Amino acid sequence: MNIKPKTKILAAAAGMTLCLTNIAMAANDVIKIGFITDLSGVYADLDGPGGVEAMKLAIADIGGKIGDKKIELLIADHQNKPEIAANRVREWYDQQGVDVVVGGSNSSTALAMAKIAAEKKRVFISAGSGTTRLTNEECNPYTIQYTYDTVSVARVAATAIVKQGGKSWYFLTTDLAFGHSLEADSTQTVKANGGTVLGAARHPLGATDFSSFLLLAKASKAEVLGVAAGGGDLINIVKGANEFGITKSMKVATPLMFLTDIHALGLQQAQGLYFTDGWYWDQNDESRKWSKRYFEKMKKMPTMFHAGDYSATMQYFNAVKAVGTDADKVMAYFKQTKINDMFAKNGVVRPDGRMVHDMYLMQVKTPAESKYAWDYAKLIQTVPGDQVYMTKAESKCALWK
Repeated sequence: MNIKPKTKILAAAAGMTLCLTNIAMAANDVIKIGFITDLSGVYADLDGPGGVEAMKLAIADIGGKIGDKKIELLIADHQNKPEIAANRVREWYDQQGVDVVVGGSNSSTALAMAKIAAEKKRVFISAGSGTTRLTNEECNPYTIQYTYDTVSVARVAATAIVKQGGKSWYFLTTDLAFGHSLEADSTQTVKANGGTVLGAARHPLGATDFSSFLLLAKASKAEVLGVAAGGGDLINIVKGANEFGITKSMKVATPLMFLTDIHALGLQQAQGLYFTDGWYWDQNDESRKWSKRYFEKMKKMPTMFHAGDYSATMQYFNAVKAVGTDADKVMAYFKQTKINDMFAKNGVVRPDGRMVHDMYLMQVKTPAESKYAWDYAKLIQTVPGDQVYMTKAESKCALWK
C-alpha cells in the first residue's frame, strides 16, 4: 500500500507525540535525580563512589519514594570533561525526564551543567564545585552552590596563614576553573592582609611529575607555597614538597584539603597543615552518627563533599514533599527555608544561589595527637558564613542586584 508523503509526516509526528507523552507519563510516576561526578579520576576519592553511596543513604532515609512516586537515581562519570557533563545533563533533562541534577567535584564541569540547567529551567545543585563564577557573574535562577566556594576557603585559611607570618606566597595551581578561582581568591586575601604574591605556576589536571613546578616555587624564595589544587594533585604536590626538602624553607599552605587527602598522605607528612572545611565527620554527635552509617557502607569516613551530597539530596526531597517537582517552586522553597541537618545549621540559600553556612579553620594533627582511626584534624576556629562568603556589594550576580 502506498502512503502519501503528507500522511507519512503526520504518522511520524503522531509517533513522536506518543513517545514524548510516554516519557512525560513515566516522569510523572517517578522522581528522577541525576548525580554526575568524577568516578575514576583525581577527584574520585574525595567524592566519586562515596558520593553515590551518600545519595543512596538519602533515598533510603526518605523511604525510597515521596507520596506514590518512586525515586530513581541516575549516575554518570563526567571524567573531568565539561563537554561530557553537559551532554549527559542535556540527555537526562530532554530524554530521561530527570527532575534535578546534583553535580560533584570539578568546577569546569559544574559551569557547563549549570548552563544547561538554566536553558532547560531545571534544578541543578552543585555539591562539589568551588568556583565563584557559579553564583557570581554566571549565576542563574536554577543553580545552587551548596558546599563551599573558593572565596570562603581563601578567607578562612589564607588569612590565618598570613597572620602567622606567611607573608610572601608562590602558587602551584591546577589549570582549570577551580584552580584559577582558588588562586585568585587566595591572592586577594593574602594582599588584603598585608602579604605579597611572588608568582604562580599552573599544572595540568592529573600531572604525573611536579618536580619542575616545585623547583620554580623553591627558586621564588617565597615563604609560603600555596597549593591551589585538590585530590590527587594536592597529594602529589605535598609529597613532592617533602621529598625535595622544600618544607624546610617554605611553609606549605593547602587552603582546601579533604579528609581523604590527609589519609593518603599520612599524618607524618600532613601534620600541621591548615585547611578550610565546610564540615568534619567528628565535629559533633550528629555528624559522628551519620558518618558511622556511611563508614558501614564505604569502610572509610566521609568528606565534606559526601556529607554535602547527602544533605543537598535530602533538602531537595523535603522541597518535593512540600511543593512538588516544579523547578521554580523548588527553587523558591530552597530560598525560603533554612537548612538544619547533620551538615549545616541555619543554612540559607541566597538569591544568587549560594548556600551560606559556617566554615571551619582546621589543622592536621600530629601522629601523637591522633587517638583513634580517622582522627586526623582539630578545629581551630569556627567562622560564620556571612563573614567569609562573597557579600552583596562584591557580587556581580544580576539576581542579587
